[in-house]
Amino acid sequence: MAIANHPEGVFINPTSNRPFRVEDYPMFIPFLDLKKLASHRYSFAPICHKEHWWLWVADTRKRKTFVLDLFHKTCPADERKDINIFAYMLRAPLKKHDKKINTPYINISGQQISYDCAIYVMKWLEIIQSEQIKRGKYEWDNWTQDKVDHSRVEYASQILFHEMNEDKTEAIRRSNAIRLSRPSSLLLSPFCQIGSTDIETD
Repeated sequence: MAIANHPEGVFINPTSNRPFRVEDYPMFIPFLDLKKLASHRYSFAPICHKEHWWLWVADTRKRKTFVLDLFHKTCPADERKDINIFAYMLRAPLKKHDKKINTPYINISGQQISYDCAIYVMKWLEIIQSEQIKRGKYEWDNWTQDKVDHSRVEYASQILFHEMNEDKTEAIRRSNAIRLSRPSSLLLSPFCQIGSTDIETD
């Protein structure tokens, strides 16, 4: 939404002729703790663009940015460059040469199925290590598809039954398949497996 307000990657406030600040986006402020952000060296921002998720990373001390992407090793489109500049701008005002920001893509093993990108991003946020970001190469064991499928079930149950999910009660009431009043351990049981072949992709 915010990117759409700035065609061709121009992030200048037309009223003040100054770079936009995060305060210019009040809809985002409730989700940002600026004091907490300033106390951490790395900031992580999951980004979804054209039905694909990747993870944008900022080193706040060195003012460097990185991208963790399963499919792309270099920036595939100018629109992605605009997103990198916008995310960078939220941390600090743009400077003279910031339009030339070149965000490197960290070498990382990829996923097996195209629609798993969000699962990988959520898992990265749990296990990521800053030391490997600094090296520019993230080394880890490739996940089996069974492990990815199990993570999907785990995240789905957490989202469904989270207290912030206001649609939970209505969804359960209308469903003929789900009649649970609280999270069920059955969903996370190793005997309850949902495989990739069980998911509709059309």
